[in-house]
Amino acid sequence: MSTITAIRGRIRETRHAHAAKAALERELSSYSSPSDLDDLHAILDRYGDQETVHIRRILAAQRTPLN
Repeated sequence: MSTITAIRGRIRETRHAHAAKAALERELSSYSSPSDLDDLHAILDRYGDQETVHIRRILAAQRTPLN
């Protein structure tokens, strides 16, 4: 595999990862009421931290007010 092909592959993977993260952020933003968030956290608690770390980080960032 050439260096150019490898770089193109990495760029494609990075774009896909960013798009997936943005989609997850949009989906999680719909959980806004305290009841919704309680339910979501109850679901997350059923899984290990390694499996849910990205979701928990997104929720924490959405909860943090902008200055």
